[in-house]
This record gives sequence, structure tokens and C-alpha cells, in this order.
Amino acid sequence: MYKQISEDIVQDYYQQNFPNDGQRFVAWYLRNVHLRDPIQARDDITDGADDKQIDAIFIDDDRATVFVIQGKFIGEASVNAEPLREVLSAWLQMRDLVRLQEVANNKLKRKLDEVARALEDEYEVCFELITTAELTESARDDLATFQKQLADLSSKDEFPAALMLVNEDEIRRRYDIALEMENPSLLHTLDLSVCQILPVSIAGTQVIIAVVPLSECIKFPGIKDGTLFQKNVRQSLGLSNTVNKGIKSTIYGDRHRDFFFFHNGITAICNKMEIKGAKLNLRGVSVVNGCQSLNTILSCSERVKTLSDTSLLFRFYEIPQRDRADKISINTNSQSAVKPRDLRSNDRRVLNLKHSYEQRYPSGYFVSKRGEIPPADKDKNSVIDLSELGKQLISWHSQRPNVAYSETKIFDKYFEQLFKREYRAEKIHALNYWMNHVWKAWEKDNPLGLNETLLAMRAYAPYHHLYAVSMCFAIANNQADRVPDPDACLIKAQAAGMVEDLVKIGGTSLNMALEAAANETQPANRVFSPQNWIKAKTCLAGINFAIRNYFSMLPLMPQGGKEMKAKLDAALSLETGDFEYRWAAD
Repeated sequence: MYKQISEDIVQDYYQQNFPNDGQRFVAWYLRNVHLRDPIQARDDITDGADDKQIDAIFIDDDRATVFVIQGKFIGEASVNAEPLREVLSAWLQMRDLVRLQEVANNKLKRKLDEVARALEDEYEVCFELITTAELTESARDDLATFQKQLADLSSKDEFPAALMLVNEDEIRRRYDIALEMENPSLLHTLDLSVCQILPVSIAGTQVIIAVVPLSECIKFPGIKDGTLFQKNVRQSLGLSNTVNKGIKSTIYGDRHRDFFFFHNGITAICNKMEIKGAKLNLRGVSVVNGCQSLNTILSCSERVKTLSDTSLLFRFYEIPQRDRADKISINTNSQSAVKPRDLRSNDRRVLNLKHSYEQRYPSGYFVSKRGEIPPADKDKNSVIDLSELGKQLISWHSQRPNVAYSETKIFDKYFEQLFKREYRAEKIHALNYWMNHVWKAWEKDNPLGLNETLLAMRAYAPYHHLYAVSMCFAIANNQADRVPDPDACLIKAQAAGMVEDLVKIGGTSLNMALEAAANETQPANRVFSPQNWIKAKTCLAGINFAIRNYFSMLPLMPQGGKEMKAKLDAALSLETGDFEYRWAAD
């Protein structure tokens, strides 16, 4: 792996953007394991003077996790505990973000603003020590001690954190999984010499009941990156969950031998299972109940490796049928700990929207469940994704694109306001049409010349772009406090042949608003944080001002300004009945 990385980082991207191999290694890991794009990876790097032992930091909203990365890229066989102490130092400093921001470099200061907001939303913090060398024996002992300290302290305060060692073997495993991320199919071999099993056949299905040591549980691939739970209705809820705190307490307590009796067990489904000697080969393995437990057990990995007499119950089912596997996943996750947003796909309002849309647009398809694949004969431009629709609704009808990054808020806190049974299929189609054109402006060739800082926020900034398009209609009709009908907007824009132009105006206005905010004077020891700006309501006023400024300057443009203004007037003109009050989401 060291050789491959060494060969990869001689590419122009790494050589031109990062001054040393240490930063290039961390950037390689961000791009090839966390799948950050080139702009995001460059933005994530904080290494340098006053980096406070933090080489990179980024927020993963999908996993509700703040990743803090420390890298050691060396060709030697082993590394001592010094990198671990650097990680521990970073953790201690991050517990006082105000103080850390006073002494950190500018890149880290900007990231810490974003971290503070994430912690307010109860995100987990995951420290990753990535290295191409093995830890010495004393360093492994220190790792076990640090993990225990983090587990103890995380259960006592509001700063839940985990420390993960990502060595050369783990980098290779994660790299291979990332290559198959589009359609992961995990393979795993369970060592039966340390397990007790009972093979049975139930309802024509091969079933294996197994008692598995905790030390074998952490060997399953895809726990931390979530690929092991691709068929689950939810991912990890973080280490601060009450149940997960109890799991950690048992692992580190003197009752760890009773772990088997305290735990309900893990349910896993496989495409194929086969026993060969002392090995159980699992093909296409996916855990559908036990995501929280396995993530928590992994966070205590060094302690777990020492527990030879602590086990967990596993139920392995050979279920190649996708629909049957989905039903098992839903039914095994129907206990009270599952939050409503995990099962919204079966809500009557969602099912009604799906039915009405697919009836109105036979060539389209409404994806209501995670992992669902539209039929091949459907028009991909007319495929609606439930999660994407929620982000579009809150950006257009609630005028809150700054909340669109949070699926938790959309499908839990604001679900009742956003998903209405009477919402017309034509409006769903129009929102999807507008958003498809917005996404074209965010492609790699950057046709609108958007600021690179905006491109680094591709996970949520495009919804501000969609909001800007809606505000073009609202402002042009002196209805800035009301929301235009997306279908009526689309009909007028298509009739005037101005869809692309309006998308361009929206993107340009967003760009201008960001640059204006970045140029404002900041308080002492503070730097402008684009990520915090894009997630705050104050950015909306900046976007609206930029749109008004564009409209007012248009007639003064020397070439074609007046003609463009006339075309815009025709494309933007709507009736009063085409507007409604925004849907509250504050």
C-alpha cells in the first residue's frame, strides 16, 4: 500500500497543491477512502504552522460525524506512540474550541466554526490516525489506554469521540471498499474454531446461529464506513446514545462476560453462505440489525481484542431475494429505539405522493426507500428520490436551504410541514426539473465559474442555488415574502426559453453573495467560515440582495442589457394566485 500511495501522489494534483508528502498522503486518503473531490480535499487540509496536531478535518453530514485526521506517511516498519499523543493533544484542545480558535492557523479557525455548529447538532467526533507503519507494542498499549479514556470521558460529557487506528492493512481494506462504493458486495470469512454454531433450515432458508467472540466482531468489513449496513434502515446514531453508552460500560466493566446475556444479538443477511472446514464464508454480507452495537464495539477495539471470554449472538440468514431482505431489515428494526425518520418511506403521505407522481408521469419513478433501484426502462431525468425531494421542498417552499443539509431535521422535525398528501405531481416534477438544471451548473467543468469555496460545499450549496431561482420570481413580482408555484415558474420560463438563463442568474447571485460576505470585517480572532455562512439564515439576505442588484444593474449594461431585461420580465411575470405563504420551518 505504501508503494501504491507513493506512486499515486506524484500526480500533478498532489504535487501542485500540497508542499510535502505528509499532506499529499492525507489528501490521497481523503480522496480515495472518504471519496472527497479534489476541491474538498484541498479545503479539508489544515496541516501547517499552528495546526495543533490536526492534519485535516471535515464534516460528514450524511454520517453526522466530524472526522479529525492525523497522518504519518513513513516507509519504516513501525512507529512509536508519538502520533497517538498528537491525536490525544488534538482531542484535549478541541474540548475548548474558543481557546483553540484563538491560537490555530486560519484554515483551522475556519473549520472550527463549522465543527462548533456540528457539535450543536449532536454530531460524533471521530479521530483517525492513518499510518503506513505498524504501531510498536508499547504504542498498541497506549492506543488501548486512549480508547478507554475516550470511552470513559465521552460517557460523562457532551463531547462523544472515538479514536480509530487506520494502518496499512486497514487503508487497503477501505480503499478496496471505496472502489466498489457504487455497488458494494462485502465478503467475509468467519473463523469457526473460536465460535460455536448451530446450522438449521427454516422455511426453506439456510440459517446459522452463532456465538461469536467480540474480538471476531471487529474483523467484519465495512463497520465504520457504513457499507456493512447498506441494507439497514439507518446508520450509526453516534456514541452518545444511551444504549451505546451502556454497551461501552459493559465492555470496560467487570461484567463483560455477561455481555452475551445483556445483548439481543446481531442479525445479518447474506447472498450466499458456505461452511468449509473451520471457516464460514459469507458472500454479500450485510447487517440489518446491530449497526449501533458493532460501531460501539469497534470504538473499543483495543479493549475488545483482550476479551477472550466475551461473546455476542449472531443470526446469519441466506437471503438472496432483495424484497425479502428489505422486509427483514424493517421488521428487525421496529423497536422503540428507531426514530420516525428511519421508516418514513412507508408513511401514507409519502406513498400517496409516490402513487400520484408515477400515475401522472408513467415514464418516471419515485424512489421512496434507500438503496431502491429504479427500473431500467424509466427516464432517469424523471426519477424522484424521497431524500432529494425533501431538500427541494425545504429550500423552495420553506425558503430554508440552510437546513437542507440535515436529513434529520427534514424527516423528523419538519416532516409534517413538508410532505403534504395534496401536493400535486406537477410541482414535484417541476422541482426535479429545476434541480436537474441546477446540478448541471455544479459539474466538474464549472460552467458558471463558481467560487471554489462554493464547489467545496457541493453537499448543500446547490440547494441555495435552487432557492435563488425561486427568489428571482418572487423579487421580480414584488412578492419577496411569498413563494412562487414551481410548476407555474417552469411553464413561464420554458415558454420564454429562459430556464438556463434563470439558473445562471441564480448561481451568479449566490456566488456574489458569498464573495460579499467573505469581504466583510470579522471580529478579533475570527475568520470567515463559508460553511457556517451557508448554514445560517443570514446568507439568504445576501442572496436576495445580489438578485435585486443584478436586476437593477441589467438595464445599465452597455450590450444587450435592455433586451435581456425585457426577456426576463416576460419569463418572470406571474399571477398573484401563483404565490403562497412559505411553509414554516424555523
